[in-house]
Amino acid sequence: MVQPPSRSRQISRDEAPRPEEAARAPVKGRGTVWAIEHRYARQGNESYDDGWGTLEQSASEEHLPPETTVIEERVKSILSGNDSPDLSFDVSINPYRGCEHGCVYCFARPTHSYLNLSPGLDFETKIIAKVNAAERLREALASRAYEATPINIGSATDAYQPVERKLGITRSVIEVMAECAHPFSLVTKSSGIERDLDLVAPMAARGLVAVYVSVTSLDPAIARILEPRAAAPHRRLKTIEALARAGVPVGVSVSPIIPFINEPEIERILEAAAAAGATSAFGIVLRLPWEVNPIFQRWLDQHYPDRAARVMARVREMRGGKDYQADFGSRMKGEGVWARLLQQRLAKAKARFGLDRERIALDITQFKKPLPPRKDGQADLFG
Repeated sequence: MVQPPSRSRQISRDEAPRPEEAARAPVKGRGTVWAIEHRYARQGNESYDDGWGTLEQSASEEHLPPETTVIEERVKSILSGNDSPDLSFDVSINPYRGCEHGCVYCFARPTHSYLNLSPGLDFETKIIAKVNAAERLREALASRAYEATPINIGSATDAYQPVERKLGITRSVIEVMAECAHPFSLVTKSSGIERDLDLVAPMAARGLVAVYVSVTSLDPAIARILEPRAAAPHRRLKTIEALARAGVPVGVSVSPIIPFINEPEIERILEAAAAAGATSAFGIVLRLPWEVNPIFQRWLDQHYPDRAARVMARVREMRGGKDYQADFGSRMKGEGVWARLLQQRLAKAKARFGLDRERIALDITQFKKPLPPRKDGQADLFG
């Protein structure tokens, strides 16, 4: 794996795509076709007019839709610690890096910079699959030093993105969790979790699982361009129904809340989720760290030119006049009048639709360490 150089370069707020990229229309099924350079890049490329019509020719050429490449990786560890007071968990597992769902707003896009890949197109077309995730999880849980704490699965990228149907890495992780009676929460915008109800439902009955389904919009037209390869809104509501019917505690995430885009739908989304069986809810305002900022603003200009300026003006009102602030305590909610109004709307709607229950407290007392594998492949009877 390529390591990034030690010095970094922050992406300019108003950085624009190269001329030939700007001329390309959005591609169906992709959040962006912009292979934006990452912030660690030591050198950049710039297109120029050489007098032979090169730029015009490039803009007029037919471009094939970018294909997805899965890169298998054997990781040294799988548990990631979290020191943010904004989050309700201390440890997480992300079976994949990058996400084919292609959500244009995804705050995890900048992590592809560490791989010397673009947070733009590469993030949704070059997927890193941690094929030995279950093996590393078993080793971590078997360690004498390990103490059980609820683990979140899919905190950065969706654990049930399309490639999971083939690879089953997330299922293998949940199998280890089930074997050890280890509690976990999971966030997804995919119906793929229904495949694993045979594992999840029995654990939920023992107070070991909570699932949160992300429903960003009920409008298929918005979802199609905002989250192009994620499940359709009506399908996500059916997933909430399936989970609730199976006895799995399920909440809804209205995230991110984007002013003037999906923000008018907050109450309708919560009402629909409650009707489907959700019992809790939360919402996070739009976050635009690093390269996400120019990617999202370009998306706004392409799809909502009539309100792009209004959206960003409201975002800046909630971020102290900036496009983004990463301060603990405010980065998830924003600050100022509009941020407070959003939180009030969320609170009132949650109370109205019975979604104001506390998040499920998961039971850590049932955890039993797995037997660590021996070097000869057999289990060690004495741990």
